This record gives sequence, C-alpha cells and structure tokens, in this order.
Amino acid sequence: GTIVDRKGVELAVSQAADDVSATPYLVRGKATAARRLAPLLRRPESEVLRALSQEDTGFVYLARQVPARRADRIRELNIEGIDLSPGQKRSYPHDHLASQVLGHVGTEGKGLSGLEYRFEDDLRGRDGKRRRVRDGVGDAVSVRDTVPTRAGKQVRLTIDAAIQDKVEEVLAGLGATYRPKGATAVVMNPQSSEVLALANWPRVDANDPAGAPGYASQNRAVGSIFEPGSTFKAITVAGALEEGVVTPTTQFTLPPQIVVADRTIGESHPRGTETMSTAGILAQSSNVGAIKIGMQLGAKRFDRWMRRFGFGRPTGIALPGEERGLLLDLDKYSGSTMGNLPIGQGQAVTSMQMAQAYAAIANGGVLRTPQIVRAVGGSRVAPPTGRRVLSERTATALRGMLRGVFKPGGTASEVQIPGYDLAGKTGTANKVDEQTGEYSESRYVASFVGFAPTNDPRLLISIMVDEPQTAIYGGQVAAPAFGRIAAFALPYLGIEPR
Repeated sequence: GTIVDRKGVELAVSQAADDVSATPYLVRGKATAARRLAPLLRRPESEVLRALSQEDTGFVYLARQVPARRADRIRELNIEGIDLSPGQKRSYPHDHLASQVLGHVGTEGKGLSGLEYRFEDDLRGRDGKRRRVRDGVGDAVSVRDTVPTRAGKQVRLTIDAAIQDKVEEVLAGLGATYRPKGATAVVMNPQSSEVLALANWPRVDANDPAGAPGYASQNRAVGSIFEPGSTFKAITVAGALEEGVVTPTTQFTLPPQIVVADRTIGESHPRGTETMSTAGILAQSSNVGAIKIGMQLGAKRFDRWMRRFGFGRPTGIALPGEERGLLLDLDKYSGSTMGNLPIGQGQAVTSMQMAQAYAAIANGGVLRTPQIVRAVGGSRVAPPTGRRVLSERTATALRGMLRGVFKPGGTASEVQIPGYDLAGKTGTANKVDEQTGEYSESRYVASFVGFAPTNDPRLLISIMVDEPQTAIYGGQVAAPAFGRIAAFALPYLGIEPR
C-alpha cells in the first residue's frame, strides 16, 4: 500500500525488485561472471567473485531488492547458477521528507519503524497463489488462482507535503545557525487537531536510513522528553484563571528573586522590584511571577491541572514509540517543588504533548488527540471528539494574554507577520547534567509554542531546539523559526489577514 499526504502526494511506494542469488558450484567461468554481474549488482567485482567462489555452499545471496530494470538485465545475461526471486522494494520519492514519521521497511518487506511499522497490517498486501497445468511442450492447459492476491491498503495522512517541506527547510537553517544537538517542529490545525507537518532535524534519507546518526533516526516529537521551561507557564496561568485565583489584570509586586524552601530563584535577566499583572507575567516570562501564581493555586490543584491538560500520559496519536512524559507524584513533592514546576522545570513532556495542550487553549478549551492519519483503505478515520478542559471564557482570556509575547517588551517582540495577530509563549529550560544530577549552566532547551490568528486560530506551531550553541533563549532561537513557518503557512492555507 502507498502512503500519501492529505492531497495524494506519494510519500512511500512499493516497486518491483528482485533478490539475486547464486548456486556457486553451478556457475562456470566465475571471474567472467563476477565481472559482468558486479556493475548491475552495484557491488565491487572482488566481493561478487568471493561470493561465487564459496564452493562449500549451495546458496548465497548476491544482492537484495535489485530494482526491476537492473534485475531484467541480469536475467538477460542468462548465467547458469544465477537465480532471481521476484519481490518488491519500498522507496520514498521525496528522500528526506517526513522520513522519521514514515519510518522504514526491512529487507524482508516488514515495517520496522514509524508509520510503516504502525500500519504494517494495513499496508502489507498478500501474495496470491496460481496453479498452472502445462502440456508436453510447455503450453498452459489451465491456469487457476487458488489464493487470490490482496493489495495493501493506501494510508492517507493529514500531513501537507508543501508545509512539511517548508518546516524541514526552516529547521535545516536553524541547525546551520545555532548548531544544536537536534530540533523538532509540530504544525497543527488546532480546531481539528490534524497534524499538518511533523519534522525533526538532523534529517534522515528514508532511502538510506543506515546513513543517519542514531539520534536522528528517532521521531523525537513523540519519542523524546524534555523539561519545557517557560512555555509551561501558560498551563500554570490557565489553571489559576479557571480556578478564579487570578484574573488577567491581577497585580503582583515582584521582587528580583523569590525564596522557596532552600532555593532562591531569580529571573533570566536581572531587574529590580516591579509590579506586573498576570498578563504581564506571561508576556515578560517572569519566573517570580509564575511561581507566585502557582503557589496561590496550590500544589494539589496545580498537579490536577497538569494532568487535566494531558501531561503524564501519551497523547494517543497513531505513531509508535510515544513517551508518556514524567510528572512527580503529589506525595513526592518537596518544599521547593512549587518553585520549579510552575516555571516548567521538574516535569518532562514531549513536543506533541505541548502542541496538544496549546491546541486546547487555541480552540476554545477542548483537548483532543492529535490526528496524523486521515484515511486507511479509503475509509475516513473518525476525527477525535476530545473533552473540555477549559471554559471558552478562560481560553479566550488566555489567548489574549499570549498576544503580549509579541508586543513591545514581550519575549518574542521581534517576530511579526504583517496582517496577522500572533499569540504564543517562549521557553528556555536548563537541562539536567547526567553526571551531577544538577541543572546544567551550559546546556539548554529553547522552545516556542504559538498560534494564529489570535481570535480564531487555524494554525499552531510548536518548536523545540535541543542544546543550541550560539544562543540559548527561546525568543532568539525558536520564535523566529515559528515566524518563518507561519509566514509561509498562513497564506498557503488561505487564512485571510485581518
């Protein structure tokens, strides 16, 4: 079965290919045979000769999944002892495009990762069996199919190949500029939760997966967890708004630092004592302000809101290897825990979980399972129904507050798209040093989650950059990538400017 994008662009196809084998003791003139076979097998002549010289065996593979055109030329050589077994080879017409999402297929024709693995039973067809009776001169007297052939089903994705290509281009530029360990992006329609693009950098050539480093081969949007940092402050504020603890205009007097049990926590940039509203705390990403809001909400209610937004369990998207993330059990909280969690340190999430949570804020308060498969075998996959986690009033208020991130003084104020109102949140999180168990002062995750247009969001983009080198802040590293993707996708999707 073929895997196609939402518009029918082929992303994974099967083509005729043969396995080429030899019965070495039947091959005469082995040196000549090796010389003629080597260029068609795409193997060094010395290796082919070595395989043909194994007189102690009656069978040896010379090559697997040789494309039909070259296999036909090998067949035309008519070398005794050389056999071809018909089969198929999985190929990917666009090489790198969505390769970690698609996954790959092994030499035996079985899906080993990604959607190829997840939908193996649907994609994999069944060979038929045919019984032929021939007369003495070889002509067919009767032909009967004893087992009918069954074609594999087509899998149609929600992904749009054009948006996917743009996202991968932007991540490649980000990689060249900031030299991170890796980067991930999720693009979604927050109203339907359909994933329009899902990309990871470094990229992998789906036709040569072995040529990529191990880090790159994983679909890190679902298979890797990280501490989110300040993007999680929107979850803190959402719970506080819904519980009536704060309003967008509630004023806080914020000292330069706050002491929580044995920890002293400051801001990312030094400042004096200031008065900020709840909206200002989000826009300027104040650690002290978010901790104060979290402490007013209280540990028990804060824990409930994290879980209500889907953290701590898989989103349920139809991709294999999804992590559930890590949330500390409430009875394991220490005195300083509420100094960490409200600012996004101490819990671990996936990029897909962050996209899912922000989609609920964008669409009016309904949390839905992200959808990446639109149809299987021509049958539409039922869209997820979702469950309400926020009131529409709270979601509307929070969207308005997240606009402040792009206004003067906000942490992403330099990102603008003429004609469109944007909303979102930057994040910069220290990574834990595996040697010391303490937070590193040199390794960070920079992130951004945002959507547009603010009043009726139709596009949501989540960016995560793992260990950027030349800059560390989400507003510097991830937010501009959001802007470049959105500047392409908004007009491409026909979303009108204001």
